[in-house]
Amino acid sequence: MGKVLVLNASYEPLNITSWRRAVILLLKDKAESLEHNGRMILPDLPLPTVIRLRQYVRIPYNEIPLTRRNVLHRDGHSCQYCGYHGENLTLDHILPRSRGGADTWENVITACMRCNVHKGNRTPKEAGMPLMSTPRQPVSSLYFEISRYLNQGSHQEWRKYVIGA
Repeated sequence: MGKVLVLNASYEPLNITSWRRAVILLLKDKAESLEHNGRMILPDLPLPTVIRLRQYVRIPYNEIPLTRRNVLHRDGHSCQYCGYHGENLTLDHILPRSRGGADTWENVITACMRCNVHKGNRTPKEAGMPLMSTPRQPVSSLYFEISRYLNQGSHQEWRKYVIGA
């Protein structure tokens, strides 16, 4: 029936949960419903799409792992040199590994095969290939998951609770 965005008491996104778990939190009065989709679970209980916890929950900072999937998602599945969207995207080190480049969020980008081969063992400046955006480490893995739903066109009511979405 759908996923539900869970907000902390401070209105910051906390996680995405199932509608069943969200209803349990509502029935136990641990959360309040902020948004619903009009569908009813009980005669007086609409199916929530966004809930807010009544008590603040402190969450530790978790670093997002540097994986191919996460880099592709951060870069919008497009080549950071020419903007190509499609198949056969690779990961490219801005400063090549052979020249001391590390596997970090700031040094790894998405590139199409053509641009990656053209750049070769050079820096973008040496190859005359400026980057479309400066690579940065993502702030939140939850933002990745939320943006996936928003990009698919579902749960647009979540947009007002997510900064930068």
